[in-house]
Amino acid sequence: MFELLDPAPDFTLPATGDATITLSDIRPSPVVLFFYPRDNTPGCTKEAIGFTEALAEFDALGVKIIGISKDDMASHEKFVAKKELGMPLVSDAEGDACERYGVWKEKKMYGKTFMGIERSTFLIDTEGRVAAMWRKVKVDGHVAEVLEAAKAL
Repeated sequence: MFELLDPAPDFTLPATGDATITLSDIRPSPVVLFFYPRDNTPGCTKEAIGFTEALAEFDALGVKIIGISKDDMASHEKFVAKKELGMPLVSDAEGDACERYGVWKEKKMYGKTFMGIERSTFLIDTEGRVAAMWRKVKVDGHVAEVLEAAKAL
């Protein structure tokens, strides 16, 4: 696990639009990295649409947005097309980035215990350090909170 101002764990993963994203290659742009459990589910859809709707504001700050889950690329491409999402989604199918960011957690729902992604967001500064993090994210109001933190960079 890491703490604020620690270097953000780097990764190279496939992304929508037939791209590959290496986190460190985005520097010196700040990055919002949001981990979400699953494509096309209500909370994840609301969060992704929220970031898309605020994209112009993040762009004005020079901040890049990246969504990440364990869904495969076919699922991501369908999700982006169906919901007209404006940011790349990367597939962490093997779960390496999820593990390194500490978002792969034991969860409980309807009395069952299972492993899954804990909705989490990380704001990475121009030097590649974790400037802010939100764990166990509640979607309502989250994008606005992240945008305010990005403005403070």
